Amino acid sequence: MVHLKESVGFFFNNRWLVFVAAMWIQTCAGIGYLFGSISPTIKKSLNYNQRQIARLGVAKDLGDSVGFLAGTLCEILPLWAALLVGAIQNFVGYGWVWLIVTSRAPSLPLWAMCILIFIGTNGETYFNTAALVSCVQNFPKSRGPVVGILKGFAGLGGAILTQIYAVIHSPNHASLIFMIAVGPAMVIIALMFIIRPVGGHKQVRPSDGLSFSFIYSICLLLASYLMGVMLVEDLIDLSHIVITIFTAILFILLAIPIVIPICSSFFQDPREPVEEGLLSESKKQETGKSEHGDGHEIIFSEVEDEKPKEVDALPASERQKRIAQLQAKLAQAAAKGAVRIKRRRGPHRGEDFTLMQALIKADFWLMFFSLLFGSGSGLTVIDNLGQISQSLGYDNTHVFVSMISIWNFLGRIGGGYFSEIIVRGYAYPRHAAMAVAQAIMAIGHFFFAMGWPGAMHIGTLLVGLGYGAHWAIVPAAASELFGLRNFGALYNFLTLANPAGSMVFSGVIASSIYDMEAAKQANEYRGTESNLASVLSSFLSVDEPLKCEGAICFFLTSMIMSGLCIIAVVLSMILVHRTKIVYAHLYGKSRG
Repeated sequence: MVHLKESVGFFFNNRWLVFVAAMWIQTCAGIGYLFGSISPTIKKSLNYNQRQIARLGVAKDLGDSVGFLAGTLCEILPLWAALLVGAIQNFVGYGWVWLIVTSRAPSLPLWAMCILIFIGTNGETYFNTAALVSCVQNFPKSRGPVVGILKGFAGLGGAILTQIYAVIHSPNHASLIFMIAVGPAMVIIALMFIIRPVGGHKQVRPSDGLSFSFIYSICLLLASYLMGVMLVEDLIDLSHIVITIFTAILFILLAIPIVIPICSSFFQDPREPVEEGLLSESKKQETGKSEHGDGHEIIFSEVEDEKPKEVDALPASERQKRIAQLQAKLAQAAAKGAVRIKRRRGPHRGEDFTLMQALIKADFWLMFFSLLFGSGSGLTVIDNLGQISQSLGYDNTHVFVSMISIWNFLGRIGGGYFSEIIVRGYAYPRHAAMAVAQAIMAIGHFFFAMGWPGAMHIGTLLVGLGYGAHWAIVPAAASELFGLRNFGALYNFLTLANPAGSMVFSGVIASSIYDMEAAKQANEYRGTESNLASVLSSFLSVDEPLKCEGAICFFLTSMIMSGLCIIAVVLSMILVHRTKIVYAHLYGKSRG
């Protein structure tokens, strides 16, 4: 009986239980990716043109990314209280939008609709922040896989909710908005007391590697299953019973990871775990040495200036030996007074930064603008996916929304896994994986621009994979370069790159080009001359929303996005070059 009581207590304080609950909560943190499904309904009900829809999209992106309040509340309030605030925001924002779209509430001006979309989507920032902060603290040495899996489930949320919506089987597409308002609130209220730091660094087991492999397998199975179900439902007219069975199987797959905390709590010795340090071994050694003074950190900072350039080209193990030799020489010279060690103000890379300290670092802004160009261009596709597919002659936009959600999920899972191999196996900067993802996105945008047969599917695949990888790599890299202490504030500032990119790329570039091409086509159809006055009058008219057809609608936009991704690749590689020595110092010794 005593053993059972211990096991139950360990189960509710098990870091794997927190991780699994965070995975489920993260499926509710991806409702913003359904905007491509609900925007045609809003556009039709409220008689908006594409520019007005784009403004709603920007409001959605701002809500999804402006997380300063969420980050602050997660530091002040218990995490369950912050999650509850997010659930209330989500319910009020999207619930009111549903009332307006279904004519149950009076229509509001566009600016008020933008505020409602912002409030509703801003609830996601609470889900994201609480899940990431708790799990990164519980799994300090597995940041890449943990962040990749959690952000992956956020990306997969769109496909999961779309499948649940298929069960509702409502002819009224506005019911999807109702589901977005109610569903996440129910999930958060059910799980909010589980999400918290539980001293996970003291719960390390030899089976943890196997547990991560098991979750990766479930993730791949889940993505494959959703893709297969989506294709079957698109090609075959299935009965409601079959769709319900498919959805029941989906819930079973989502529930399977709970076996990990159950097994580790009830079928293994709770006293087996050993403590895992919150810092890497190299950081521990530095901390130990700094008890006798800060000379080691100062000498490490000098190495960046004193080391020969050819050291960076050496293998990681040899590079680490050369750096250690140079540190020893600098220490001896400093002891004899032969050299004067510069004492830098503030923390060094790999230590804990405040947000204000990070904002004056070039590495932070390189990361920010690389994210802005890369993820901003991907978000432009996500926000306009309904219009892109319609312009290319596809009627069922939900298929592509589900597809990009699945590829986004796999990109996050793969990005976290691939970047972890680069870091652990080669002691190489994580942003090398980011550059690869951005190059993939550039190719995807090119396919969208060409509009060839099948280009919609290929473009969705490539852009979804690349966009998703950003959100597995950036949080882990930020925690490595700028520390865990203020991770919530740093992460939420970096996410501002998303709405900043969307505001310019989608709200200005994509919408303006779309409406201009639509106006040209309308004038040609009417048989009038396409002079500037007629284009402007059609462009500004809101009585009849303009519709553009053909690849020309998004050709120029997609080419611009492709170019921005190439710029992002360059910025990522500059960051790789600047942080090589940091990653060699953080991870090189663990390889040796």
